[in-house]
Amino acid sequence: MTQPPPHTPDQPPNPYAQQPGHGYPNQPPPQPGHGYPQQPPAPNPYAQQPGYGYPQQLPAPNPYAQQPGYGYPGGQPGQPGGPRRNNAALFIVVAAVVAIALIVGGGIWYAKSSGGDGRKNDTANSTGGTGGQGADGGENGKGTEKVPADTTSKVLFQVPLPTAQDTTVTAGSWLTGKVYAKTGIARITGYDPDTGAKLWTIPLSGPVCRATGHVSADGRTAVVFQPRMPAKGSTAGCTQVAAIDLTTGKKLWTRTVKSGDVPVDFDNVTVAQQTVAVGGSSGGAAFDLASGKVRWQPKAADSCDDAGYGGGAKLVAVRRCGSGDTGQLRIQTLDPVSGKVLSEYRMASGIDYASVVSTDPLVVAADVNNSAGDGSGFSDVFSIDNRTGALRTRISTPGSSYAARCDGIYELEKCTGVVVGNDRLYLATERHDGDGDYTKTDEIVAFDLGTGKQTGQRADAGDNYTITPLRMDGPDVIAYKNAPYDKGAQVVSIDGGSFKETKLLENPATTAVKAVETTMSPDYAEVRYSEGHLYLSAAYAHAPTSSSSAKEYLVTAFGAGG
Repeated sequence: MTQPPPHTPDQPPNPYAQQPGHGYPNQPPPQPGHGYPQQPPAPNPYAQQPGYGYPQQLPAPNPYAQQPGYGYPGGQPGQPGGPRRNNAALFIVVAAVVAIALIVGGGIWYAKSSGGDGRKNDTANSTGGTGGQGADGGENGKGTEKVPADTTSKVLFQVPLPTAQDTTVTAGSWLTGKVYAKTGIARITGYDPDTGAKLWTIPLSGPVCRATGHVSADGRTAVVFQPRMPAKGSTAGCTQVAAIDLTTGKKLWTRTVKSGDVPVDFDNVTVAQQTVAVGGSSGGAAFDLASGKVRWQPKAADSCDDAGYGGGAKLVAVRRCGSGDTGQLRIQTLDPVSGKVLSEYRMASGIDYASVVSTDPLVVAADVNNSAGDGSGFSDVFSIDNRTGALRTRISTPGSSYAARCDGIYELEKCTGVVVGNDRLYLATERHDGDGDYTKTDEIVAFDLGTGKQTGQRADAGDNYTITPLRMDGPDVIAYKNAPYDKGAQVVSIDGGSFKETKLLENPATTAVKAVETTMSPDYAEVRYSEGHLYLSAAYAHAPTSSSSAKEYLVTAFGAGG
């Protein structure tokens, strides 16, 4: 496609210039309406950063190696159990190697429902994470989450982890007022949120590769999956795109895109308003959410590719133009119907990967020159004006000080440890010494997205707790607190003004529950919370192993009133 006139990274394009649509066919104009290591001293977050280069990714670890629990005793009660940041992101490369991000639990979204159960289900303005984008999740600037009469939880139901012949993606979970839906092996199942009774099952031809956390206002979402069950040690390619109705439990449509006679593999999928957008190394495509009609798709002659998209309230493309030293990423806000470029920000040359933390306000994270130093994909945050494409501010978030992680390569909406709301960035810090002997802790801090400076707000986890932001609830932050060995994990609401923490839920500190919490931390599992209900779910299934006799679960659901 013809690109907008070039401009320097910090200069906005002309927002009134006519922009072409993405790909083909030509679209009509948009329609109106509708063991804790001692951390080194934190560097100055505003110090000059090194030059831009190519972020080098760390090799993926064994996803089934024993993971220490945060705050669990290393030998004696009260002693630390293990570092937080030793879990590099896992990937499943479509060309037969593992290369999809294991982490999904950063962002949480809820589909609006007209059900009469009284449970609020607002669609978050989105990430991921891919964090949680935007400040939606409440009404009239107020959060909707209420403190249950009894915050002590009980186990509502558990779904056993399915057995697979190979490591198989089970990423994807959604929560509405009527259903909790979860990806299994070549299927998506809807469960009663309270009892776990199966409400519906959608069979798929092969395993899910990617799933978006975004849900439209009418309860629809999308996944990318394989066309068949692959042979052991291989992949069938991630070529199938499908829209799912979470209310009815129906697959609305399935589409593929071909380059010549070869189906295109897609690395990521998102939903923005009524558009499903998918991206990959061959470029991006988009479909109408209801009908599956093509809105745009890759063009063979295009010198730029839509590597991926961020969704939610707005649609943002991460577009890669050129290669090598001349390559450049362009962050484009698009009209979700026509693909017209509404604004563009050009990253400095040498930044090969970027993650969309939020689409409204627009916030992008990158590992500049591999300066994060820990494979997190998160060394700097760029706050961008959606309307003009101008850079509002750049925030340094060094890996030695902050605990956020983003994929940036495949699941570029999938971030954990960071959410956006109130025109602020809420970020988990790295663990450090607590107040007591042999204790560790962390906190959530806030940055102003206009100035790039810390606001001074700080929510402390407490000794041997680890706090992770999950999503916004109106102006408030919903966070998950992993607990020490003798306590249960908690869900808390953090007031957006005072930063006062209010406990919403606390799990029992039984051996069985602690085992679940250890294997389903937000760092490597999916976490969903709404109205006194907490769901922890696995992002992978695997073949049986002889090294562990402990029972594993695909889903464990907790409810208040234990």
